[in-house]
Amino acid sequence: MLTEFRAGACKADVAILNGTATVYEIKSERDSLSRLANQIENYKKVFAKVYVIASEGHVKGVLDTVSEDVGVMMLGSRYRIATVREAENRPDRICPTTVFESLRSAEAVAILKRLKVAIPSVPNTQRHAAMRAVFTELDPTAVHEAMVTTLKGTRDLAPLGELVDHLPRSLHAAALSIQIRRADHCRIVEAVSTPLCAAKVWA
Repeated sequence: MLTEFRAGACKADVAILNGTATVYEIKSERDSLSRLANQIENYKKVFAKVYVIASEGHVKGVLDTVSEDVGVMMLGSRYRIATVREAENRPDRICPTTVFESLRSAEAVAILKRLKVAIPSVPNTQRHAAMRAVFTELDPTAVHEAMVTTLKGTRDLAPLGELVDHLPRSLHAAALSIQIRRADHCRIVEAVSTPLCAAKVWA
């Protein structure tokens, strides 16, 4: 799972890497749909499947705004999510250049190695531009597949499993979405486990 992942000029709310890359844009009843069309176009450049999760009152507006290849899900009054329309899996439409701009340098190198593409041998000051030029020429579907495999390793949340297991359910989402140094895991668990009467006297 990825949170706040950059895709073009936007940041995705949540993305799941599981065989393909699926992004979810969340629109609550308090959100406007004015930016939705632009967000979706940016997401299509990085993710093979795009979904909008919308409150019941926004569903019609979402369906009127996005193309038919975009999935739509509805968050009902009982906080249950129902699928209104499935998303199409379209890795062929991604933009390798936009994918490159979303990656860390080491991830971009790993993708080129996975695709057996030569890494540009240039000075560090020219490296970004040279790598970007290489990505521009790559096959979208191949880049997407390599990106999913690479990010599943570099952005793996499995090491957070033990931390999440020791936190109350109300803090699970925060633990998975906020970068926490491994050295601080024990301190967080200890702090959360401290009785309120003892915590009140902390300076």
